Amino acid sequence: MRYPTKPRPGSRVAVISPSAGLPAIHPAPYELGLRRLREEFKLEPVEYPTTRIMNAPPADRARDVMAAFADPTIDAVLSSIGGDDQLRILRHLDPAVLSANPKPFFGYSDNTTLLNYLYGLGIVGYHGGSVMVQLGRAGDLHPLTRESLNAALFGSDWFELTPSADYTDEPVDWLTPDYPSASERMFPSSGWTWHGAVAAVTGPLWGGNIEVLTWLLAADKVAAPPPGAIFFAETSEDMPPATEVYYMLRNLGERGWLADVPAILMGRPKCWERTNPLSPAAKQAYADDQRAAVLRAAAEYAPDAVLVLDLDIGHTDPQQVLPYGGEARVDAQARRISVRY
Repeated sequence: MRYPTKPRPGSRVAVISPSAGLPAIHPAPYELGLRRLREEFKLEPVEYPTTRIMNAPPADRARDVMAAFADPTIDAVLSSIGGDDQLRILRHLDPAVLSANPKPFFGYSDNTTLLNYLYGLGIVGYHGGSVMVQLGRAGDLHPLTRESLNAALFGSDWFELTPSADYTDEPVDWLTPDYPSASERMFPSSGWTWHGAVAAVTGPLWGGNIEVLTWLLAADKVAAPPPGAIFFAETSEDMPPATEVYYMLRNLGERGWLADVPAILMGRPKCWERTNPLSPAAKQAYADDQRAAVLRAAAEYAPDAVLVLDLDIGHTDPQQVLPYGGEARVDAQARRISVRY
């Protein structure tokens, strides 16, 4: 795997919407994210033609991806947001151009699609850090998000992940008046939970949003993990039932992809969405059910793996960045996780 050269303060970075052009209808978090790129990270964002267009044709979105990677003046590529349609750009990508012009790509959720595609070309990508969600967070960046994103953007060293003392899965509504100064509602976090083997393991990271991986599998568009890969996964705001989470993990297990993983890292479940506002008791039950589903699948398909639940690596806040295809260390005895950016 190749780690692309990192940007530096003052670099131009592409901002693209390879899945959904949500900046077109939710400008407040998007503009806030652009401002933070300029003011806090000292980067110059460069928008592409479909960045602010909803329902842009897949070929046009793919053209922006290609242009961003091919442009020698662009030092990194950031996704504005996720969505549910990135799968359809894959047929329009030119792997030779992307392989010849490796750059750090940041995104998560539906961006698992492009991260996995780049992984198949031997290029390390970065699972996390969208412009509208993490950079466009109301109020201020969470300190853990800022620290991880800054290290992933500019650094190449090992970075130790930290369990957060608080979290939220009930973000401020993007339509809130004076959105930038609003405050996120935070909840106490119980941190990570460790299960399975008590061992220290290393390996490359492979995985992403579990729902998107399932789409890629169905379309026969997934780049498979190498032997000994550390598997990581997280679930989206669609809040799949625990039975579906088990089925998705079961399907990976039946392909043989979990048999030799030394560790499984699972993100904190997102248990609330504006269209599905669960009560506190229902949120707890949903999270418990999902954890039980993961434990069941791991016991059946990866009984010798280290298993860590409730990492801040997905759709909850804060979010820490994982190098997709990059190296990770998981030490169950010391209860430490580190990744190399």
